[in-house]
Amino acid sequence: MSVSASLSMCKEAFSMTGNKSRIPRRCKETMAKVEQKQVVVNEIKEKLEKAASVVMVDARGLTVEQDTALRKQLRDAGVDYKVYKNTMMHFAIQGTEFEGLDEYLAGPSAFAFSYEDATAGASILNKVAKDVKELEFRAGVVEGVVYDAEGALSIRSQRKTQQQSNFRKIRTAFRHEAGLPAGGAEHWTDAAV
Repeated sequence: MSVSASLSMCKEAFSMTGNKSRIPRRCKETMAKVEQKQVVVNEIKEKLEKAASVVMVDARGLTVEQDTALRKQLRDAGVDYKVYKNTMMHFAIQGTEFEGLDEYLAGPSAFAFSYEDATAGASILNKVAKDVKELEFRAGVVEGVVYDAEGALSIRSQRKTQQQSNFRKIRTAFRHEAGLPAGGAEHWTDAAV
């Protein structure tokens, strides 16, 4: 009997008796498991509501020292990093901008939730992955755009290029408002980006 069928049977037994003490033990155990899983799904949903991006990696093969160092770097950057069961993530991402991760949910997965800087998690994971070959990107969602493993690796460089382009537009607009020619790069550099 499937868990959902068993749960339905248990709910029916409870609604008929109205008394928890008369529900069979296996029903109580099944209901407790479902309630525990719902807590995890709700935790993930809360993180997703605040997240600007989520990057999914396979961290199997990392040593304890490597994993500890990775977690510290992510934590210092304000990125939550946690291993969740794929089924929990599957339920949590339904109906969100992160639903595109669903097709990549296979095998052990760790998730980096970035809140303020959408590229922070991807950037740190990319830097660590250069030295630690066991760390493999699976996918990521940044500001609603789904990236596969190769795309997740390029998120930081794409973001920097976009920021530089925005900086140039702002610089040109300020110069135009001030009545200055469009050049003037000797006073403005992209190094500030």
